[in-house]
Order: sequence, then C-alpha cells, then structure tokens
Amino acid sequence: MTQGATTDVYPPEKRSAVMRRVKGKNTSPELAVRKALTKLGARYRLHRKDLPGNPDIVMPGRRLALFIHGCFWHGHDCARGSRVPKQNRDYWVGKVARNAARDVQSRKALAALGWWVETIWECDLKDAAALEARLAALLRR
Repeated sequence: MTQGATTDVYPPEKRSAVMRRVKGKNTSPELAVRKALTKLGARYRLHRKDLPGNPDIVMPGRRLALFIHGCFWHGHDCARGSRVPKQNRDYWVGKVARNAARDVQSRKALAALGWWVETIWECDLKDAAALEARLAALLRR
C-alpha cells in the first residue's frame, strides 16, 4: 500500500451490507416535509417513477416537484454536506459527484417538461418555522 492511500474499514461484503441499509425512500427528512405539507393542507403524490429523477414529493396540479436531499449524499455546501470521509475518500468524492450531476440532470429534465422543481436539504429541517413558511410560499405560488 502506498503512503497516503486509504482503504475501507470494512471488507467488501460488509460495506455492501451497510450500504444496502441506507434508505432511499421514506427517510426521516422526507417524513418531516410530508408532515409539514399535510399540516398546511396540501395533497401530494410520492416517488413518481414516470418523472425524471423520481421526485420524492409531487403535486401534479401545481406542477411542483420536491426533492428532499441528505446534505452528505448530495454534496450540499453546508458543514455536513461538505464533509468528506477520511476512509475510502476517492470512492465517496466520486459517489457524491455522481449524485450531484444526476440531480442537475433531473432538475433540467423536469423543468423542460414544465415542472417547478425545489430541493429541500436535510439542514433546512433544523428550523421548522422557516421550513413551514417556505412550503406555504410554494403552495401559494
């Protein structure tokens, strides 16, 4: 092994098992946004597979698509999102970059279809009042 190279702390089978347990749907940030939308009286659909990027929350009548992103997984510019693990650094940098590139393509494709696209970051959920105000403004749009 060369100086400065990092390896994963888990063998490949264990890493695979750990990654399988990472949820893609019905995460706690997503549930918090859904709860806030329900409180505001909004009606919505979940995980529309027929739309680019499979948005987490869709309001077809408003042509509004919401993505609820984890800061780490999608490379947000907040403290949590800009953190890079020390172990297996090259893997994580590439993975987050691919996720961010896919997000950009999904947004462009949805916009081309006439959808208003919003991203709600995990760190946005820290201030419930601000989140509710933002969602209310989106519903009034």
